[in-house]
Amino acid sequence: MSVDVTAEEKVAAGGRLQGTKGSSGGHSTGKIGAYLLLSALALFALIPFSWLLLAAFDSDASISVEVPKAWTLGNFTNLFANEDGVRLMANSLIYAGGATIILVVVTTLAGYALSRYDFRGRRVLMLGILLTRVIPPTATIAPLYVIATDLGFLNTYHGVILILAAIEAPLALWIMKGFFDTVPIEIEEAAWVDGANRLQAAFRVVLPLAGPGVGAGALIAFIGAWNEFLIPLVLISDQDKIPISIGLFRAWVSYTQVDWGFLAALAIIYVIPAVVFYALARRALQASLAGGLAGT
Repeated sequence: MSVDVTAEEKVAAGGRLQGTKGSSGGHSTGKIGAYLLLSALALFALIPFSWLLLAAFDSDASISVEVPKAWTLGNFTNLFANEDGVRLMANSLIYAGGATIILVVVTTLAGYALSRYDFRGRRVLMLGILLTRVIPPTATIAPLYVIATDLGFLNTYHGVILILAAIEAPLALWIMKGFFDTVPIEIEEAAWVDGANRLQAAFRVVLPLAGPGVGAGALIAFIGAWNEFLIPLVLISDQDKIPISIGLFRAWVSYTQVDWGFLAALAIIYVIPAVVFYALARRALQASLAGGLAGT
């Protein structure tokens, strides 16, 4: 059987083909424009980081972005040899590490309880905990200082650690509770049937499944405590216990003429631990955002 194609049908088919090509060409042009715009924004964002890297290895750094005439490690040597860089890093690691450990333990237990136990006022309690994040930190610093003075928390490691953990706890608690919500209760009930009690089922069955949520909570706690500036500034006056965030601030304001190379080197050292911790916990954070927050 032969099929006759009229001239009108050929013209219509050609028009549809040209329309498809035109649509594909327009799509490609829009995609290229989007990539160009994103590349321009990325370049704009990378300029401060390029200055940071170049100035840190420049013996005569300035506020301008320029390639060093003589590359040197003198700024880093000065930081660790003459400016107590090791002590600043150690203090920050103590504060951030201690706050992370406390927050992970507390929010894991509290998140499990809020997820598995239904009691009167649970939702109000959860919303009340979250609303504490709305209050600006500067509005609470005066009463916080009075409380810290009464409890003997001034110029102490444990005082700052407890306060930093408390500040980061609300968001981490919501993430943990939401992640426990995504673990089916039937899995836990099966463990009970096999002879495990509630505590054994929680730690051996539920907690491994909620591991990404724990990692996300740890990441939030560490980054928040590492970057905290106001709390240590108010509660710590002992120069041997100040963290690197305050050291970075004092490197900026302590001199009439800013040593840009030293300031850049200190900023790089300040960023490294947070970047490393984020790289280690990145997968856990991605899993928690995909799963944990969906259950809140």
